Amino acid sequence: MDTTALHDGYRDLLDAATTLAAADHDPIPPPGEWSADQILAHVALVNAATISAACSAASAAVATYDNRLAHDTWTINRVISLAGDKEGLRNRIRLQADAMCAIASSLSERELDTRIPTLLLSHDTLLVDDLVPLRALIDGLATTELTGHASQLRGLLSAGTKD
Repeated sequence: MDTTALHDGYRDLLDAATTLAAADHDPIPPPGEWSADQILAHVALVNAATISAACSAASAAVATYDNRLAHDTWTINRVISLAGDKEGLRNRIRLQADAMCAIASSLSERELDTRIPTLLLSHDTLLVDDLVPLRALIDGLATTELTGHASQLRGLLSAGTKD
């Protein structure tokens, strides 16, 4: 699998997170939106689920993909706490990016074609409840999830500041 888009997506996300961390203010997200830390913790959880599905497919184990935990507030806050700080969150994603790209590039065409039972939600809306090829999950991570959250992080640069 060509992982160029995946590398680019991670680089874009991490560049946006680093730029935001270097800003001279701590932005308040718009009502109903996540903070930068919550966005990064969500991405770390999505990464973990995708890595797990890919490793399961590569080991001929039963694979599933369910992103509900990546939307759970308690779980997101737990990941933030475990990471320690903003740099810890960025470093976790950086290492997950290395792992995800290495795994994706090592998979055979047959493994990439593995149909994974998938449950995808966004803003409490069901997007997918179907069998999805692993390659589509990885491509979606690269072209939708990472780029969307990079844009969301950049949007926080113009948000209000905490007092």
